[in-house]
Amino acid sequence: MRREALLFAGVTLFFAVAAAIYGWWSYEPTGTAALIVAALMAALITFYLWYQYRRTGLRPEDLGDAEVANGAGPVGFFPPDTAYPVLTAAGMAVTAAGVVLGLWLFLLGAGVLLTGVCGFVFPFGDREN
Repeated sequence: MRREALLFAGVTLFFAVAAAIYGWWSYEPTGTAALIVAALMAALITFYLWYQYRRTGLRPEDLGDAEVANGAGPVGFFPPDTAYPVLTAAGMAVTAAGVVLGLWLFLLGAGVLLTGVCGFVFPFGDREN
């Protein structure tokens, strides 16, 4: 994932330079803020890809002389079926409806949404890999 990290580092640098030039020339805060947010999002992806590269090393597709057999074996951990995506979607829908209809519905939806998000984040916290 080293190549991908370097690619997104270039994207981050492009958006950062574009934000600096645009902000200096235009004095327009909305476009400048949008370019800064784009640079931060690209930096987040860069950090993740670089972290994965440092953690796992080179992949078989990164090597020029790799064989098909080099990619054999376990690819990764894939969690079993779960209901948390449906719970998170329902929580988001109820929270959005609560913005329009009232605080009580918003708080109810936020509780359901928090439960769904925590189910996504913490179900395999005790795993080693």
